[in-house]
Order: sequence, then C-alpha cells, then structure tokens
Amino acid sequence: MIDFLKKRKGTEEKENNSSVKIGEDLDFATKEAYNLLRTNLFFSFPEKTDGKLIGITSSCPQEGKSFTAINLSYVLAEAGNKVLLIDGDMRRPSIAKTLKKPLSPGLSNLLVNGDQSVIHKGVLHENMSVIMAGDLPPNPSELISSGKMSSILAVFSKHFDYIILDLPPVNSVSDPIAISQVVDGILVVLRHEVTRRSDVLETIRQLRFAKARILGFVYNGYTYHGRPYYRKSHYYKEYKNYYVSKSSGDDTDKA
Repeated sequence: MIDFLKKRKGTEEKENNSSVKIGEDLDFATKEAYNLLRTNLFFSFPEKTDGKLIGITSSCPQEGKSFTAINLSYVLAEAGNKVLLIDGDMRRPSIAKTLKKPLSPGLSNLLVNGDQSVIHKGVLHENMSVIMAGDLPPNPSELISSGKMSSILAVFSKHFDYIILDLPPVNSVSDPIAISQVVDGILVVLRHEVTRRSDVLETIRQLRFAKARILGFVYNGYTYHGRPYYRKSHYYKEYKNYYVSKSSGDDTDKA
C-alpha cells in the first residue's frame, strides 16, 4: 500500500526558517502569551480525564497555525503534561522542516500501512512527542476522516495528556470539518493584517454547521514595535494542487 504514497523531496524547498522562534527560544512576551493560552485550555476540559484532542486550524494559509501548534505543545509539555503533536496537514506540512526532522515515516504511513516507527520522542522537551505528516497520499481527506484515524487517536489519548493536531485551513479543504467530531475542540488561528473578517465568518459558519466545538481564537503576528514580519512567498504554492482557490475580496475587510 505504500506505493499509493508519493515520496516527498524535503530538501527541494528553499524557505529559510532560521527566523522562526520556537520552544525555549521564544521571547518573554510570546512565551507568556502561550502560557496564558495553556491556562485557558486547562479550564476548557474540567471533566475530561484522558487525553484531550485539540485541532489547530486557520481560515486560510499563512496565518501561523503550525507555529501555534508547535509552541502550544511545548508549553503544555513544559507544564508537566505528556503531549503528542501530530502534523495532520498531509497536503502541505511544515512541522518537520521547522523542527528539522524527517518528514516520513509519519501519519500517512501509519494510516496506510500501519508503520509504527512514526513517533519522535523528546522533541523540544522531554514530555513532547511528534508525528510528522509522512509521505504524500492521494486522498488526505479520506485518511484523516477514516475510522482508522479515530481509532488511532483513541489509543493515543490513553497515553498522552494532550494530542495537538495541526490541520489544514478550514476555507481551503474539508479536512478540519471531517475530523471536527473526533477532536474535543478546535482552536482557530488568526494573523494580524492578513486574516480577513469575511474568511473568519466563513470559518465559523462551517465549524458551527459541523457542530464542532470552537475553543477560541489565537491572534497571531501582532507587535507593539513596527509592523509584524510578513511576506508573500512561494511557501504555500503546493496548496493550489488541492485547495480550492478563494477570491481575495475587498482589502477593507481584513480582521
């Protein structure tokens, strides 16, 4: 079955992630913001005793969902929780590159052929484990919404306090909607001067229609000193092979 997965060439991308701060390299203000997010999540699951399944998504690409997923996982692990971070964006993964780990084997390999050697332990923190996206499958939506995915997450929830699942953008593909009934809640990441109000409203509409539990919103990319770093790059060009193109709309409706 592995033949159905396209091997990725992880060294082909030229993006420079050296400016991305994660884990213990976070500045004080950013670290405190994630600590506050962690505290708010603690109060979101007062009655759940086994692993909490949290999906991280956004409205559109380039809003910082993967960055948020990594750092949220780190601060949860730092607080003494056993945390598993899963890159569920099998179309355009970024966690492996950011963490400087092999992309495969990963989630797709685990779902397709049961490859058990997918968990990287002690990443950023001794309590933090990571599963990368794996090889490129032809049917990401079917895989992530499959019964096998639900079963795997149920098993993981018995061994980890938190499972953080990095998902594709809601307004681009159906993956976050498909798995919204499996996770305990969804965090939506917004980016300063990038996210449009109309896109946020559409995201909320889709999640509510699916009866997903929206835990809250993470406002990303704001700085008190000058404009936040943002550039349009070719980083997300591969999304066009899978994601439905969205009209840019009026520039006046930015969040």
